[in-house]
Amino acid sequence: MPHESTPEAPARPGMTGTTTRPSRAGLGQGLGAYALWGLMPLYFMTIAIASPTEIVANRIVFSLVFCLLLITFTRSWNDLRVLLHDRPALRRLALAAVLITANWVTYAFAVLNGHAVEASLGYFINPLVSAGLGVVFLKERLTRLQWTALGFGLAAVLVLTFAYGSVPVIALTLAFSFGLYGFVKNRVGRTATAVTSLTVETAFLTVPALVYLGWLMSRDESTVLSNGPGHFWLMAASGIVTAVPLLLFGGAARRLPLSTLGTLQFLNPVMQFIIAVALFGEAMPPERLAGFALVWVAIILVAVDMLRRPGPPRMARRSATATALKQDGTGPANG
Repeated sequence: MPHESTPEAPARPGMTGTTTRPSRAGLGQGLGAYALWGLMPLYFMTIAIASPTEIVANRIVFSLVFCLLLITFTRSWNDLRVLLHDRPALRRLALAAVLITANWVTYAFAVLNGHAVEASLGYFINPLVSAGLGVVFLKERLTRLQWTALGFGLAAVLVLTFAYGSVPVIALTLAFSFGLYGFVKNRVGRTATAVTSLTVETAFLTVPALVYLGWLMSRDESTVLSNGPGHFWLMAASGIVTAVPLLLFGGAARRLPLSTLGTLQFLNPVMQFIIAVALFGEAMPPERLAGFALVWVAIILVAVDMLRRPGPPRMARRSATATALKQDGTGPANG
């Protein structure tokens, strides 16, 4: 998910060798962002009494509240006004809002219904999907390693289709909704920052979210106000859970080469995978493990291709930028 406009080279100290402090700060921010996204399944399990759609509706509302408070605190209202006058950007953000809602609902459903492993798969293959979108829609050229990685990714989907007994719909929905989200956000333009774009996206969704929450309350099916203050504040924390990793990523993006950032992104699905298997006890039979092994080979090829080039290739730029928008996770997206 794209973030704030990438600064010019002089604004990225630590990449020139003049000082190591900004690079260390950027590395810490990047690790912090991806680690928080990777821990997202644990947060969702603390509010598992709510349905996925109720969680997402509350996440939308509380994210907007948090973003407005943050804009007030940082005195960024002028940035928001500039964005609100950019009609092409608003149209793209409206589409992005629909895509991220689909991503969040799918992710919450996956984690709360014993499919966290498949959710992690979605974020493993997301860079491959992003690269494919670049080839199809932007006529981008991939390197031989990148084509090989895409081949392994396709083989993995076929193997996992056999392992699951059906197409891994959750993983593919997460990967494509997140990939398309990043694709759209890459075209928003420089008028949008991380905070203002998230503010506008959640603002587009807040009225439907409030209507849905009101409908739940009218049927006595809402959990946010009927399960004690602890549950309420955990639901309210979804605004912070959504925004903080994104802001950390924005800081890291200013200080780190995108090739480094693109490599760090795999910390997120690795952590989700470990949590799903080790803590949630989700099954990992041999045939499913074989499919994941093919995905990991593809990811290694992507990482090697990123790191061996002096400038990040298109796949690195697209996947690293798109990952910032989790989500859910993210994105998370991670949900």
